[in-house]
Amino acid sequence: MDTRLLTTFITLARTGGFTAAAAELHVAQSTVTVHIRTLERDLGVRLFDRLPTGALLTDTGHRILERAEEVLDAQARLRAACDATGVVSGRVVVGSPESLCASRLPGVVAALRTTHPEVDVHLYAAGTAQCLEGLRSGRLDLALLLEETEYPDVTGDPVAHEPLALVSAPGHPLAARAHAASWPELAAESFFLLEEGCSYSDALARRLLDEPGGRPRLTRFGSVDAARNCVAAGLGLTLLPLTTVEEELRRGRLVRVDGPRFPDVPVRLARHRRRWAAPAAQEVARALVRHLRD
Repeated sequence: MDTRLLTTFITLARTGGFTAAAAELHVAQSTVTVHIRTLERDLGVRLFDRLPTGALLTDTGHRILERAEEVLDAQARLRAACDATGVVSGRVVVGSPESLCASRLPGVVAALRTTHPEVDVHLYAAGTAQCLEGLRSGRLDLALLLEETEYPDVTGDPVAHEPLALVSAPGHPLAARAHAASWPELAAESFFLLEEGCSYSDALARRLLDEPGGRPRLTRFGSVDAARNCVAAGLGLTLLPLTTVEEELRRGRLVRVDGPRFPDVPVRLARHRRRWAAPAAQEVARALVRHLRD
């Protein structure tokens, strides 16, 4: 069996559409159609229901999806075993919260370009849900998660902790207080937080909304820069990893606000439990652990 057919099958199952699958595979849509028809004919089963809204896996398609992934994993293992050069190479896609992509990961990529120049690292900024979906679908090789939660199909090894900082502009009323801000006081303020799915932002939002009589104004962003710049302009407060605001604190554009203690956020290196990690992905994982722990 031509394993390209299985690659097309898995991609279509993930994207749910022939056009999206063709774009991801960099082939014509007609090629995707031919591959799926050929695979269905070879297996003697229908794998997808063609609907106006896209392609939906049949029950049989669901059953063989994991087996198709195992075949491609076995092919990757075989190719790696046949590589007699000993040079680690390949493309590795890492999903990570935007805050880590901006502050922690550029150093990892720079180090890898020196130690393993044939390894091509791609960073994908995503929240927890997107990272988990990417690991399950095979679109991501590795992911960094900012939470403790366990998942049955994803393994996550703790590698570091990120301190959090509650910050505002220097002129904010809570910035020069002689005593710490209380939860009732914070629940009356405007906050610029990262988008839903960010564990520490979600926890803070819930705590503010649960405060009796509190009426916080919450604005969510998908970008650290957007939240940070709104706060630096004097529009409210934010809670972000300390590494993402250290430069602004040093320059005096932001100041730390004395308030409730926010626990450090755990950083976990996640990968799919069943999927084989290629040598390139293993090297990237080791580099991530070294860099984040340092």
